[in-house]
Amino acid sequence: KFVLQNTHSDMYHQQKYALPLQKYGNYSNEEYSMDNRRVFQQRGRNYTWHKFDRKDYNFEHTGAPYAVGLNKKKRRWNDDDRTFLSAWDDRKHKESKMSYNAQNGTRESWFKVTIPSGRNYDKTWLMNSIMSICSVPFTPVDFHYDKNQARFFVQDASTASALKDASLKICDEENQKIIIFVRPSIVPYSVKSYFTPKQMEQIKLTMMKRYDVSQKSLDLRKFRFDRDLMSCDIDMMLNRRCCMNATLQIIQSNIPELLSLNLCNNKLYQLDGLSEVVEKAPQVKILNLSKNKLRSVSELEKVKELKLEELWLEGNPLCRTFQNESAYASAIRDQFPTLIRLDGKELLSQTVMNNENPQLRKESYKEPEIIRDLVVQFLKEYYSIYDSGDRHGLLSAYHDEACFSLTIPFNSCDSDLSNLEEYFKHNRDLIKLKDSYTRMKLLKHTNRAIVDSLSTLPKTQHDFYSFWVDMSLCTEVMLCFSVNGVFKEVEGKYQGCVRAFTRTFVTVPKSSSSMYIINDKMILRNSSPREIQKPFIPLPTVSPSLPKSTLSEKHQEMVKSFSEQSGMKLEYSQKCLDDNEWDYTKASKIFSILQTDGKIPKEFFK
Repeated sequence: KFVLQNTHSDMYHQQKYALPLQKYGNYSNEEYSMDNRRVFQQRGRNYTWHKFDRKDYNFEHTGAPYAVGLNKKKRRWNDDDRTFLSAWDDRKHKESKMSYNAQNGTRESWFKVTIPSGRNYDKTWLMNSIMSICSVPFTPVDFHYDKNQARFFVQDASTASALKDASLKICDEENQKIIIFVRPSIVPYSVKSYFTPKQMEQIKLTMMKRYDVSQKSLDLRKFRFDRDLMSCDIDMMLNRRCCMNATLQIIQSNIPELLSLNLCNNKLYQLDGLSEVVEKAPQVKILNLSKNKLRSVSELEKVKELKLEELWLEGNPLCRTFQNESAYASAIRDQFPTLIRLDGKELLSQTVMNNENPQLRKESYKEPEIIRDLVVQFLKEYYSIYDSGDRHGLLSAYHDEACFSLTIPFNSCDSDLSNLEEYFKHNRDLIKLKDSYTRMKLLKHTNRAIVDSLSTLPKTQHDFYSFWVDMSLCTEVMLCFSVNGVFKEVEGKYQGCVRAFTRTFVTVPKSSSSMYIINDKMILRNSSPREIQKPFIPLPTVSPSLPKSTLSEKHQEMVKSFSEQSGMKLEYSQKCLDDNEWDYTKASKIFSILQTDGKIPKEFFK
């Protein structure tokens, strides 16, 4: 009886799967067959059938809500596998056909071009480099960054072939070869119409209702929930690239003079779609991105080519990634150097160390008095900014590839080192630190990293009259000097505590009249009782360094007029105008802000 049942089972299963095997001829006997060991083989998987109830107890557990007999699972796997193989074969066939047609130029196809690690490169530099090496002129479509990659599209087989040949023929500043991948693609979002012509017309009418002609401003706050769009069943989510692209197309065609764009409250997570605003609305000066979902300042790089004067970012997660407002403003201004207002607040003009007095000539290294005056002027300006509360003004004092480190020497006579806890986390000692990674981390490299590190240190007030300076090297290409002195902390847990320091600066010429710091070494310790007993005199006011070039008649009139209206002396009026690129209106605004805050010394006035 058992043998007859078993034989019947074999015949049953062979008949059951005979039809699919005939219908789907893609399966080989090895992929889909039954052997004499009662094992069902399919695409490299083995499933054993039990002799009695034809179920595998490995797939069924007592009380398990999802326990299913293998008969049912087996049928589902068969169907899925057949569908998957059929779709895969179909897709492979289509891609092969498209590739063949593209190579022979028999049909017009779209191609996606991908540059791995493309985000590391500026868009303008990258595209100019590719165009210069590509044998066929082309116009990139929908350039954007996707994570670390840069991508764009082209619509020509010969262009795609030329771009593929250009791979590994371009080198970046570090002499790394740039790889270019080219693949067949669907129509990109910026070309494919996501909306019907009727819907596009409705979107256009809705946008024009929100456009203020007198101010040249477009208000798209909560655009998705506009009643006109909702009544027409148009889902306009601006965080979708297709929707943002449709918006920019309408702006380009109907509002090319747009100056102000408000995208507040649209749940924007990234700015890939908005990146096209640089080409389609280049006149925009005011951009409101507040109350969105932007998490990183790097997103702003996608629109940094806009010459923005006002930007709103409040309410985005990225605003919470900065330690203070100063660091926040500095990071945003790095992306938009022309920015005047951020989140509705006026930004002060950046202080730039401009050691114009005395001038450093080629022969200056032979004249000790000139070098002495240069170093003294440099230290006055440096520590004036350092003690101002906003140390980001020191950014221009450092070379782009400068290095900085801080060391706290161990002193057995110093009974209390705990009050240096804010500095110990920056302490770098090559002998004591065995971990090479930690040593490298504590060595601050690049001017941005240095200034960010200095900004985390407690605020200070240096005693300029405690300084003594020594010069160890002075050549045509390098100047090395050290300064020793004391300062006191003006806030925090150890407010009023006096520290002693030694700073060693290695500088190189920046121009004929100024210099860069390329290496900065700080040694810090608690001050001795004798150093504390000395009177503490704050840093003297730094006189502005004025350009010595002769002013034109127009500029002389501006200086005279500015001096009369502001009440400042001529030399300080000239300095204010020069710092603001001789923009009288801008200089007046900055002057009013500084005067209101009481930040202009009395001696600047007549």
